[in-house]
Amino acid sequence: MKKIATTKIPSPGRKVRGSTTGRPIMAALDLLGRRWTLRILWELRGGPMVFRALQDACDGVAPSVLNTRLGELRELDLVETTDEGYALTTQGRSLGELLLPLDAWARRWAAGRARTRDPE
Repeated sequence: MKKIATTKIPSPGRKVRGSTTGRPIMAALDLLGRRWTLRILWELRGGPMVFRALQDACDGVAPSVLNTRLGELRELDLVETTDEGYALTTQGRSLGELLLPLDAWARRWAAGRARTRDPE
């Protein structure tokens, strides 16, 4: 039987993109930079969602990718399964609160970019 290679989940203390030592900030940025991870966390900030609703909120991410990312996020204690569906853990909500100022900055940045573009 052929063994399937699995990608390691970025975590502190383990080599990650940008850090051979796995500095916590680099591990966090590597994790958040993975395809769909940040979007899943962002969509769950409003409360629990069942799989299908979360998939729809994430613009139809492939079920296999969503399932993989949810498993990783559960393993990292950022997402949990509840009676109501998938939800952010205390750690996940804490991360979500930190993303709100980044969202505000991004909106200001986008507005500024829109004002400086030449109309064509």
